[in-house]
Amino acid sequence: MEILFTEERHKKIIDIVNKEKSVSVKDLTNWLAFSPATIRSDLNFLNKQGLLIRTHGGATSLDEKTNNKSLNINFGIREKENPAEKAEIAKKAFQFVKENSCIILDASSTSLELGKLINETNMRLMILTNGLNVSNILKNNSTITTILIGGVVQGNSNAIQGTLGESLLQKLNVDAAFFSAHAFNMGEGLTDFNLYEVDLKKIMVKHAKTVYALLDHSKLENSSIATFGSLVDIDYFITDSKADSKVTDSYKKAGLTVL
Repeated sequence: MEILFTEERHKKIIDIVNKEKSVSVKDLTNWLAFSPATIRSDLNFLNKQGLLIRTHGGATSLDEKTNNKSLNINFGIREKENPAEKAEIAKKAFQFVKENSCIILDASSTSLELGKLINETNMRLMILTNGLNVSNILKNNSTITTILIGGVVQGNSNAIQGTLGESLLQKLNVDAAFFSAHAFNMGEGLTDFNLYEVDLKKIMVKHAKTVYALLDHSKLENSSIATFGSLVDIDYFITDSKADSKVTDSYKKAGLTVL
């Protein structure tokens, strides 16, 4: 019997629910060979994350139009959350952007702030991104070669998802990658709620020589559905001045370079 890790099981559940539209705990128990208690716990967690609708005895999928609208609203909300803190983080991260390098910027609102700073310079760079907003900021800068990482765009989402861009990443020497996340804690690392974007982020982390985590204080000691980077993957952890010093000290003791 195949043994599934938690995030793999969650992804399979979401795939099944989206395909079947409505499933019971009994069905998922039979298909995935896990106990009803485990499946109920998974459904409750995924419901809280907004990835399905928990019903009596099972779950139903989100309406596609509603789901796409939510993704777009979520990015708009994230863009407006803690703008001063994100600008502070982006300013610090910008110090590590080197001329004539190849870097990755993810589709996060914090990376968008970093992209804005980069766009104001004449630095010669190659920038890979899965963020449509990031690419729109950079596309008219003549000294920057901007490459969109291939994949799927769903509805009004600003992020390219999926693993179709892996072959491109394998061909290039990526000097540095700048990522944000929905949440971070030392046990689970960098976590996000979109499983398909997480798959791409894992690949981007794998192919970058240096990884910078860009997280404002509100994301620390929180958790989301799936991990795309562990502590050992992070070379520099950049947060804002409002971060709890006890929390950041614990990160330093665990071996993170916190800025």
